[in-house]
Amino acid sequence: MKRSAIALTVAMLLSLAAAIPVAARDHRAGPRSLRQEQPRRRPLARRGHAIRHVVWVLMENKDYSSVIGSGPAPYINHLAHRYGLATNYSAISHPSLPNYIALTSGSTQRVSDDSGPSSHRLAAPSIFSQLPHGASRSLEQGMPSNCARDDSGGYAVRHNPEAYYTNLGRECASFDVPFGAKPNLSARFTFVTPNLTNDMHDGSIQDGHRFLQSSVHALMATSQYRAGNTVIFITWDENEGASGNQVPCIVISPYTHGVRDGARYSHYSLLRTTESLLGLPLLGGARSASSMRGKFGF
Repeated sequence: MKRSAIALTVAMLLSLAAAIPVAARDHRAGPRSLRQEQPRRRPLARRGHAIRHVVWVLMENKDYSSVIGSGPAPYINHLAHRYGLATNYSAISHPSLPNYIALTSGSTQRVSDDSGPSSHRLAAPSIFSQLPHGASRSLEQGMPSNCARDDSGGYAVRHNPEAYYTNLGRECASFDVPFGAKPNLSARFTFVTPNLTNDMHDGSIQDGHRFLQSSVHALMATSQYRAGNTVIFITWDENEGASGNQVPCIVISPYTHGVRDGARYSHYSLLRTTESLLGLPLLGGARSASSMRGKFGF
């Protein structure tokens, strides 16, 4: 009797198992197949998920209207459309160097030319001094050695503001480094400068477009961006001389989707936003500038 009962029970279990679909019996099959089809999922923005890494990419000398809506720059315009664009953003001054100093210290520090660090030894607080011990990093394309203080080929020291501050100790020599194919975004703040061709200063809009197409992909492929806690700002140091000094400012983050913000912003706004995101005191003009927080999804 016991053998008959056991045989009957086994037969019933086999019958039930046969009636269950394969996918239902193997609960891991669906998710595993999805992972194979989508190996590189976009990072998910979550409410309350803090930005821990801020990246600036500084391009050169283009009017807003020369880039936004420009046929030679489809990828740049794709970024502006898909992520975020500040449509009323302006630089501070002319020529280049005062803007780089204003961006990083909240003031032009009375700099009004493009002379090198030997002519402008700045002891002012900056975002670099606010983030010591590798918490800030500069990535300079074409720079021949760390913290180079003289022009070399496509490298222009006036586009490398960290090299001008004298109160950083060994920080510049250690963390102001050449830009490579696999950028390191482990610092809380990263300043990226293309060479003179790729930043559009000596090159064309197409040259800058090609650089951004490859470099932004590399930035977004980093573990920091993939983790969903990094924002990338792309802006231009100054325009080509038109009234108002309006330049594009593109905002890329997992939180930012199709935003066009017409509020009045400037380079000081970018500094304020960055310092606010990273929990830093506000420097100089950043104190009175409009913040971009809350406008671009973070």
